[in-house]
Amino acid sequence: MTDAKMMSQMTGGEGFIAALDQSGGSTPGALRLYGIVDSDYSGDEEMFRLMHEMRVRIMTASAFTGDKVIGAILFEKTMDGEAKGKPVPNYLWEDRGVVPFLKIDKGLAAEENGVQVMKPMPDLDVLLARAAKKGIFGTKMRSVIGHADKTGIAAVVKQQFEVGRQILGHGLIPIIEPEVSIKSPTKAEAEAILRDEIARELDALPAGQKVMLKLTIPTVADFYKPLIAHKAVIRVVALSGGYSRADACEKLSHNHGMIASFSRALTEDLRVTMNDEDFDASLANTIDQIYTASVVKA
Repeated sequence: MTDAKMMSQMTGGEGFIAALDQSGGSTPGALRLYGIVDSDYSGDEEMFRLMHEMRVRIMTASAFTGDKVIGAILFEKTMDGEAKGKPVPNYLWEDRGVVPFLKIDKGLAAEENGVQVMKPMPDLDVLLARAAKKGIFGTKMRSVIGHADKTGIAAVVKQQFEVGRQILGHGLIPIIEPEVSIKSPTKAEAEAILRDEIARELDALPAGQKVMLKLTIPTVADFYKPLIAHKAVIRVVALSGGYSRADACEKLSHNHGMIASFSRALTEDLRVTMNDEDFDASLANTIDQIYTASVVKA
């Protein structure tokens, strides 16, 4: 059953969602940006330990609270880890007032019809049941759209909503994430197709079922307002998609009702060599920037 207090925060809370969900494929790059090079560790176990330490450092920083960070998306290993001696989901909600989400996809299939759908998730029901027991509120899953191909985009959206219905069946809220690549030569055209396909799936949801959407900041400001206003949508959040934080925040500020769910743009100034005071100050400044772009619109 969905937690009413968490739902209230996700529906009406002011702030943004921190994306702390780098997985095995993206972890080395995230660590490099943090100042930990590949030769500093050996093997996946040590790599994930260092990544967990970075995430815990972020989650336990003084500015990382529900006052501005209303939710956080976690990698599975982070969900299973601890912060300050407590399971991470419990720590986030009970100690920080931050709603926990879980990244559930297993990566992307090879490109076909200009898109990459998600790889199969045969053990998804087991993972969802485990996440619900751990106090996770919702999930996130990512597909990628590279070109304005109607067949490809329709396949992406269909798969996202099929899995979304499976997630809803476990009492969790899905974040539907069909990312349009910021490098797409047909980005605006792809967004037009995507908006129509998402609207069609939203209209088909049974009464009372609600989802969240995580979308690339659109080429045309406020392009996703019809989706934001849809009765089946709790919130529309924006991914930074490779934009710098400055660019992502500037673009987001022109999209009313859309809040941030940034990953690389959240951590781009953080370094492992910082002392705690400098680390916390840098993160607080970043949180203020992203919060402002999410709440104060141009």
